[in-house]
Order: sequence, then structure tokens, then C-alpha cells
Amino acid sequence: MYKVAVMGDRDSIAAFSALGFDIFELYDGKSASKKLKELSQSYGIIYITEKLASLCEKDIELLKENITPAVILIPGTSGNTGKGMESLNKAVEKAVGKNIL
Repeated sequence: MYKVAVMGDRDSIAAFSALGFDIFELYDGKSASKKLKELSQSYGIIYITEKLASLCEKDIELLKENITPAVILIPGTSGNTGKGMESLNKAVEKAVGKNIL
């Protein structure tokens, strides 16, 4: 069974530990990029706040070429930027052939 990780600022990710997910408190792009590469070796799903994801977009795009891990953007406490929904729409369109959302 794959493990699940959550990356982002403390206020946005703290509650995920109650679900049994491993949380990683990160704030800058360099640390996030390094952690993404590390987690991609042993995690099946990586949730990352939209704000943090915007700091390491290239690394996330590279990971999307692989089957695992699934990298899923989530809104943080700073608000929803719409990047998560946009990413989901692209993934669905790629899988199904058209946007059904």
C-alpha cells in the first residue's frame, strides 16, 4: 500500500496528520523541490498546497509524466488560487480525451 504525504505551511497541513498522512512543513521552493524528489521514491500520493506548488511547478510537471506519485494541489489557508481545479481538469482531459468537469 502506498503512503500519502502532504506538503505546505503548518496551518494548512496540520489536520492531515489526524488522517494518518505524513506531513511536511515547507515554505520555500528549493526545499519543496528537494522534498518532492525524495518523496516521489516512496509515496503514492503527494498533496501540496497551491501556494507551495507555485514555487516548484517544473518539478511537479516532471512527476506528472510518471504513474506514481499522484501530485494533487490543494488550497491552503491563504485561499484558493484555482490552480488545483485547473490541474484536475487537465488530468481528466488527458485521461478521458475531453474535459467532463
